[in-house]
Amino acid sequence: MVVTRPRLSSKRGGAVSFLLLLPLFAACAGPSGGLRKEVNSLIAARNFDAAEARIEKAKESSYGRKNQVLFYLDLGAVLHDAGRFKDSDESFDKAERRMEELYTKSVSRAAGTLILNDATTEYAGERFERAMVNAYRCLNYAYLGDRENALVEIRKLTRLLQEYSDAYGGKKTAYKDDAFAQFLSSLLYEDDGRPDDARISRERSRKAYERYASAYGTPTPSLEPVGAGDGDGELVFLHYNGVAPRKVSKTFSVAWRDAVIAVNATKDDEAQGGQAVNAIHAGLLGKAITVAFPDYVQDPFLIAGSAVESGGVRAQTELAEDLSAIAKADLAERQAVIRTRAIARAAIKFIVAKAAADEVAAKYGKDSWQHLLAQAGGAATSAATEFADTRAWATLPAQFRVARLRLPPGAHDVVVTYQGPTGAALSTQTFKDVVILKGRRTYLHDRTAL
Repeated sequence: MVVTRPRLSSKRGGAVSFLLLLPLFAACAGPSGGLRKEVNSLIAARNFDAAEARIEKAKESSYGRKNQVLFYLDLGAVLHDAGRFKDSDESFDKAERRMEELYTKSVSRAAGTLILNDATTEYAGERFERAMVNAYRCLNYAYLGDRENALVEIRKLTRLLQEYSDAYGGKKTAYKDDAFAQFLSSLLYEDDGRPDDARISRERSRKAYERYASAYGTPTPSLEPVGAGDGDGELVFLHYNGVAPRKVSKTFSVAWRDAVIAVNATKDDEAQGGQAVNAIHAGLLGKAITVAFPDYVQDPFLIAGSAVESGGVRAQTELAEDLSAIAKADLAERQAVIRTRAIARAAIKFIVAKAAADEVAAKYGKDSWQHLLAQAGGAATSAATEFADTRAWATLPAQFRVARLRLPPGAHDVVVTYQGPTGAALSTQTFKDVVILKGRRTYLHDRTAL
């Protein structure tokens, strides 16, 4: 067997050049936790204009080119919450177009990235985030009363969910359909006089909710209208509640035996894999490495439920979508693959750093200050660049809640009571003169992040 050692440039300062890559790694990590907290505080205060301004201000400094999808997602949701539905749709359209481009290029995009960090690639969104883009766009048009474009988004969403079903149908808990999105589809198909399409969407929603119960611990909601009068109109109230779970970077130590297994598992897909295997057999590696992986953490929020009342009719909202649970379960399913890649990546970075140090030692001696600097710098750079990709759509709610009320035609004041975990009222919000049309649905929403 021929064994080769990974080589850096023989030019003086090769190890120092490796150190200079550190700012490149850090520059792609996406918006900071501080920015996320600031924006979520503004959302909680319903100061959506200020939240929009803060996101816009951070477009270049915090988001940058490799996080433009995140920028348009965060901006689109805030504009949606502000009731600026056309502006929101424009932002989501940009996010969706870029997501499609990135998924089309996903195979070539992955090649050659193992040695750096997942956060150095352009963010393309999680599966559920892609579906939520179409759900938000659908709702934008529903709030605007634009049935035609709402149905366009429904069809796009249906195709996307079918792709997920085809790809992940054999897995019990994989995110392969969206019960809430299918429920919305059934309503909008009914609004457009398409009973067969509505029936199909309702059936898909029911089956998806059955999977939700076991996969995410979400009980199946009834989502039926409350109140008498079939000839009356209907109010569909959507409560966007809580803050999206945030990704954090966690670490664990791996023995070199496990690193060898991980590198072998990735060598067919990554150009650096063969080089790493040769380096391992050459005895370049040490005893253990530290590896980073992402995990979701859900920050607490006070509001646990809500009730809607108008015209003497009262309905409790039901949990229609637990995005926090979906995000956690979806990431957990992919964790084995993520960890394998992370182990291989950390091993390869160690190899490159050690090769740089050995090169300097050969030139200046093992006891030289140049060698000591190369060793320290390589170790520091490897450690500093070994962080998990913690990027995520930060302005999403943790959950969607729904209530449906049958109401007589006319202008109505709608009072929403927000409740704590015990059901006690925490606050109220009144929507004045909400117009209900005979035989039609009116869609209304509110956002809470407390």
